[in-house]
This record gives sequence, structure tokens and C-alpha cells, in this order.
Amino acid sequence: MLEGKNVNLKVEERDDIDFEVECCNDIGFWGEYDPIVEQRSKSERLRQFDNPSNLAVLAERKKFIIQKKDGTKIGIINHRFNQPYRTMEIVCFLVQSERGKGYGAEAFQLMVDYLFLSNNIVRIQAIANVRNKPAQKALEKAGFKREGTVRKLLLVRGIWTDYYLLSILREEWKEPNILTETA
Repeated sequence: MLEGKNVNLKVEERDDIDFEVECCNDIGFWGEYDPIVEQRSKSERLRQFDNPSNLAVLAERKKFIIQKKDGTKIGIINHRFNQPYRTMEIVCFLVQSERGKGYGAEAFQLMVDYLFLSNNIVRIQAIANVRNKPAQKALEKAGFKREGTVRKLLLVRGIWTDYYLLSILREEWKEPNILTETA
């Protein structure tokens, strides 16, 4: 468990699959700025989660559930290791009713602290739709800097959409902002 001031990040467990499937199958969860992912069934997701051959994939890509301090599940944040570049990529989604309250920025800060404390990496990156000002603000609050525009990166509601590439380097991070240990 990664503990913050207002939210905690807990590694996804089997009993979180219901929440994940409910979120992923809710068109509102993806918001207006990101592509809608293919719907998933609970049984399919459980099969993926329980399949031992997925252990290598799960080790490189870890999903956390974002919880308020009372244990209410409000989102998902995950990271994956980009092998050839030794870079971590992160992505975060919150349920609609919890957006705009600072939870995303804190989740990003916790994840940045965790990844720099527990990995020998020099860079963490994320993308944000050029129209998604709240996501850009949350990333910038966590120390990310905009590097440039990735043109026509994703198909969003039938329109090829530009995204900003943002990153934070280890030397910009220097020390944990929220997280004090990774145990």
C-alpha cells in the first residue's frame, strides 16, 4: 500500500476485478478525452489475472487501485516498463464523481515517488490529450514537464487526436514529495 495524504494506492488484487470491470465498461469512466477501451467481461479478466503465464507481463505492468482514506475505490493508476528505453510510463483514470478534487495529482505524486524509490530509472513519462487541461495540471503538479506534441496519437470518438508528452526526470524529482517508504 502506498499511503498519501488523501488517497492510498493499493496493488490490484483479485477482489478488485469487479471494480476494474465496472469502470472499464462505463463509457463515462474514460471521459471525453481518451479512447474507450474494448469492453471486458469479469470471467475474461479473472482468467487473465489467474493465468501464471501472465506473471512476466504483470511484473512489467502493475495496476494500482486508487482509494480514498475511507477505502472507497475511486480510480486506477498503472505503470509499465518500456524495456528498450528503461523508462516508466504511467496512466491514471478516476471515476467521474471524484475528478477535480486533487486525487489524480496526489496519485501521480505517489506513483512518481514509488517508481523513483524502487527502480533504477531516470525518466517517467505520461501522455495527456491536448484538450484535457485537468490531466495536464495534475501531471504538472506532480513535477512533469511538457516535452512536445505527439500528433494524431489516438483515435478518440472517431477523431485522430493529438496528445502532449510529459515527463519527469530523476534529477528534477530529487526526493519524495509524499511517499516516505516503499515497503
